[in-house]
Amino acid sequence: MSSKMRIAYILKRYPRYSETFIVNEILAHEAAGAEVEIFALRHPNDTHFQDAISRVRAPVTYLPTSDIKASDLWKNLKKTLNRFPDAHEVLTAAGAASVRDVHQGMTLARELEKRGITHLHAHFATSAATVARLAGLISGVPYTITAHAKDIFHEDIEDDDLRSKIRDAATVITVSDYNVEFLNGKFGADAANVERLFNGLHLDRFPYSDPADREPLVLSVGRLIEKKGFGDLISACAALKRAGRAFRCMIIGSGDLEKQLHKQVADLNVGDVVDLAGPRPQSEMIEIVRQAAVFAAPCVVGADGNRDGLPTVLLEAMALGTPCISTDVTGIPEVVIHGETGTIVGQHDSAALADGIAHLLDDSLERVRLAKRARRLIEDEFDIHKNAARQREIFARCAERAAGTVAAAK
Repeated sequence: MSSKMRIAYILKRYPRYSETFIVNEILAHEAAGAEVEIFALRHPNDTHFQDAISRVRAPVTYLPTSDIKASDLWKNLKKTLNRFPDAHEVLTAAGAASVRDVHQGMTLARELEKRGITHLHAHFATSAATVARLAGLISGVPYTITAHAKDIFHEDIEDDDLRSKIRDAATVITVSDYNVEFLNGKFGADAANVERLFNGLHLDRFPYSDPADREPLVLSVGRLIEKKGFGDLISACAALKRAGRAFRCMIIGSGDLEKQLHKQVADLNVGDVVDLAGPRPQSEMIEIVRQAAVFAAPCVVGADGNRDGLPTVLLEAMALGTPCISTDVTGIPEVVIHGETGTIVGQHDSAALADGIAHLLDDSLERVRLAKRARRLIEDEFDIHKNAARQREIFARCAERAAGTVAAAK
């Protein structure tokens, strides 16, 4: 096996419109000279993609996804046991893994050896982490996970399954101190390997501009789903309209609640000030964000426990100099620090949201003060090249520990 680090990213789907943070990370590794390959468990199902994906050089391999016959599984098992005789011990402890997970995990384990992969990294502690865990334990290649939000908070998450992925990982990275505390509290010593590393941005793509003179545009971006809180934003816009304020609001994105939100706009008679604008490419979104006086992210904890970790669009808006208003969900207050780098209001409090938006629209000095501090925070904590370098240090540390374990066993 080559001594040079070769990183395999294990993703549920690739590419995905909303997962720019993963693309940012891969691009930063490639810029630093790291060799990266991508293994996807499913083919893409989005209809729009960000332009940054075209700059990724890493080859993409789609693991077998079709209906798996018993004969396919037995052939795969035989090949895997021929190469890794101890694999049966891993497979007997597969836990909640599905037949497809096991099939993909065994296939991936053999590919790792064939391609000289030295480290596995899975984004999200769901099926991608399941497959990475199986492949890593079978092959001996260390694996890490980045845990985000839905993959640890959703009501469907099985605690024992998540515990095994965290426990067996060389390191678990997560995107906020809130998440670290949550996982430590839930899993105790099994989560001793969890550490916080913020997602990062290519800051040269998000140049700061002063927000003193901006049109009264309130912007929000995200999938049209419950946890984004867009219903609260539309209600806040109705209050602002009733107060006679001159403004407009644009919500960029698509999703399951599109019809419901269009109905709310119609029912509240705010179609003249609220535009559900659909998805837009990132290059266009950057220009729109730079025009807005306020970026609103009224995130909430969904009825099913789903919630945002730390939305990338918030970081992008802060980098660009657009003052942000958001809520006290998970790690958001670690970045949108109330009164310092932005404004925080309570979840589902559309009146407070309307008041906060009105204040930012009215006070250009406050917009500038918050925006400058927000940009400094982003430069200090969210530079993708700095954070990706830290991530590679984590990967190298994991490889050293794995090598030491193998040496001690001989």
